[in-house]
Amino acid sequence: MYSLFLKEIRSFLSSFLGYIIMVVFLVVVGLFLWVLPTEFNIPDFGYANVDGLFIIAPFVFLFLIPAITMRSFSEENRSGTIELLYTRPLTDMQIILAKYFAAFVLVLFSLIPTLIYYFSVWQLGYPPGNIDSGAFWGSFIGLLFLAATFVS
Repeated sequence: MYSLFLKEIRSFLSSFLGYIIMVVFLVVVGLFLWVLPTEFNIPDFGYANVDGLFIIAPFVFLFLIPAITMRSFSEENRSGTIELLYTRPLTDMQIILAKYFAAFVLVLFSLIPTLIYYFSVWQLGYPPGNIDSGAFWGSFIGLLFLAATFVS
């Protein structure tokens, strides 16, 4: 199961599409939070708040997580390795869980760079550090659970 998990991550990160999906997520969220004059813009908002990240990210996930997960079994069918996968001494549940955890780790890889937003707002607050850390970390964990649900 672990080898299938690593194979899924390697195949995703060895393709150009994997990096494009991660970059698109970070660019879209970054544009809404820092550049575009929307209600989620952090510098225009007036106080240290990262709530816009947790409002925008689920909508971006609606489009990007299916791009990650649909590729999982279809790539096996396209390359003809699905028969080899079923002949290995793995149960169906182990195959599904390995592919699920690999997709979740890939979504986690795209979420980790958003922690830069927390540290940026930490420094932008007056005095520095004037941010509701509990609300941020609670919302971040909620976003992880939402991503896990979308991956399933």
